[in-house]
This record gives sequence, C-alpha cells and structure tokens, in this order.
Amino acid sequence: MKNYGYKPFILAVLLLLSAGLLSGCLFEGEQSLEKMDTPEEAVTTTPDPSSDEPQPEGEGENTEGEDGEGAEGTEGTEGTEGTESDASSATVAREVYLMDANGMVAPQTLDLPASEEVATQALEYMVKDGPVTNLLPNGFEAVLPAGTEILGVNAKEDGTLVVDVSEEFKNYAAEDEEKILQAMTYTLTQFENVKRIKLWINGHEQQVMPVDGTPISKGVSRADGINHSVGNNTDIMNSEAVTVYFPAQNGEQVYQVPVTTRVAKGSDEYTAMVQALLEGPELGSALMNPFNEGAQLVNSKLENGVLTVSFNENILTSVDEQPSLSDAALASLVMSLTDQADVESVEVHVDGTEQVFNEAGEPLAEPVSRQDINGAEAM
Repeated sequence: MKNYGYKPFILAVLLLLSAGLLSGCLFEGEQSLEKMDTPEEAVTTTPDPSSDEPQPEGEGENTEGEDGEGAEGTEGTEGTEGTESDASSATVAREVYLMDANGMVAPQTLDLPASEEVATQALEYMVKDGPVTNLLPNGFEAVLPAGTEILGVNAKEDGTLVVDVSEEFKNYAAEDEEKILQAMTYTLTQFENVKRIKLWINGHEQQVMPVDGTPISKGVSRADGINHSVGNNTDIMNSEAVTVYFPAQNGEQVYQVPVTTRVAKGSDEYTAMVQALLEGPELGSALMNPFNEGAQLVNSKLENGVLTVSFNENILTSVDEQPSLSDAALASLVMSLTDQADVESVEVHVDGTEQVFNEAGEPLAEPVSRQDINGAEAM
C-alpha cells in the first residue's frame, strides 16, 4: 500500500520556500527604490535649496567654510574630533540695522552664530532684550518690540519675503513705526533675491502697520527710503529720491548712516548721488560732512562693475603733509555708490595726482568694495 501522506507536506514546504524567496526579492526591491530616491547626506555649508529661507549674497553655491577655506575638522585623515564644538562656536559677520542715539536707523556689522536660517536669525537679533543685547554697540538699540517672535519667513519667486511675527510686535510707539519698517526692510534685502518684504502678524496678512497705519499692502522695499531728509526748498514734483551715506560719531566710533534725500530729475544717477554727498547732510543734523569745501566731481565712468569717480584736488586732506582721502569720505562714497545694483566697487582718482592715498598713507591702488569698508569698520 502506497503512502501519500508525505506529499502534501513536501508541497507545503516548497510553497513556503517560494513565497520566502519572492518576498525577499520584493523587500530588496523596495530598499533599492528607497536608496535611489534618497541621496546620501553631504556635509556642506550650503542652505537647503528647498528651504523658504533666502540665502546670503554670494553664498548660494558655497560648499566651503565661511572663510572660504573649507570646514574645520574635515581635512586629512585624523578623524573629526572637535568638529561639533568648532561648528557650534562658528560666527558669521552680518549686517543688522539698529537705532542709534540720534534716533536714526543705521547698519552695524555683528558676529552672529553661523546659521542656515539667515533671515529668521537676523530678525531675532533685532528684538529688544533678545540675543543681540550683549552685542549692541554703545549708543545703539534694537528696534523690534521686546517679546516679538519670528513665526516664519516665506520667500516668493517675485522677490517678496513674507515675514510672520507674533502679536508682541504691536507693542511699539507710533513715532517708531517707520524706523521699524526701514530697519526690517534694509536688513532683509541684503540677502540674495529679496527685493521687498510683506508683514503678517500671527498668520494674518497686514494691509497697514498696526499702530500708526502706514500702508504696506504692496510690500516695502529700499525704494521707499530710509531716514528721510527733505529740505524746505525741495521741489518734490521735479525731484527723485536717492540714498546716500554720511558719517556719524558716538564716542570714538565712526559709522555710516543711510539718508534718503532728493535730487533733480533727469540728472545722471551717479553724478547726482556724489553731488548730494558733496553738499553734505541737512543743517542741524547729527551727521557729519566728510568732504572738504570746494571739492567737485570731474567725471564718473562705470565699467565691468567698477565705478571710477574723478575729483579735483580739493577732495584731499593733508595728513602728516601727505595729501590723502579721508577714511570717512571714502566710506561715504563706497557705501553710497555700491548700493546701486550694477556697482560692485569704486575707484577714486584725483586730477593732478598720480596716486591717491588713504589716511594711513596706503595707496588706493585697487577699487574699493563695500566688504572692504565693512571689514575695516568691524575690526
């Protein structure tokens, strides 16, 4: 008599083995898809391109350290001991607009902790009694009301940065409303692709500012100006706004303050800006005029991002019997003219002089950029 009892058992085993192999293949297939869809993580200093945070200018594709020499602790084959602590202590120089002792909004270069959320961080360092407290230069104060929280920032393709803040933002005096707007706008538009800002409070878009009702429905940009200075005899209809920088002093610190003034319509933009500088700030202002009486612009020429400006000899000041251009005058020229999108640096010539020197007696042999000025001020 034949025994058929073992055949169902063998068939069952075979079926189980086949199913196991099939499921193993399917599982491995899912892993392969997952590996393809998720690229390996790379250690860089580049912000996430999918983030709504804007990137600092000139840093969009940088994969090195902030000093351009690569991230510390990643060279050689000695391991990464100390890398985490080095990264946590790294700082980056950022321009933040604060209020000076004269009630004017002015940029100050602060060393902030390295962060990919640059816009959020810059705003957080503008809040009174916030993390900026121990970094404030003498005579300066933060502009955003104490307790203000930055709930979010969202960059739009048209260059608008939507800023959402908490209800505490409303706790400011009416006379500070424009200063708050100007400080936020100028701080945030230093970042790449940010042209204007729009304000939301606790998730609700604002058509006007909450205290004094300044209209903001179309957003606020640098074209709206800062520290407005309009003389009594200015013809508003036949003039246009330009922003120039004049020096101010607090103790031993000399810093540059942007002022929006008006010049005649139809004039060459660069010539008009330099002329506004040579005329000096409004009478009675706390700002200083760094230019000598009789200084005149001879001509200006823009080529490959370098604006060459030529003056007569009256622009020079004698330091130790060496005719030189004052540091304050150079800073005013460079800060003002490089505010224009197509000007990267400024070269100063003086008629009748082969070489222009600064106050330290060093030749100004190369065009001077905004970074050169900010670096000198931050030292």
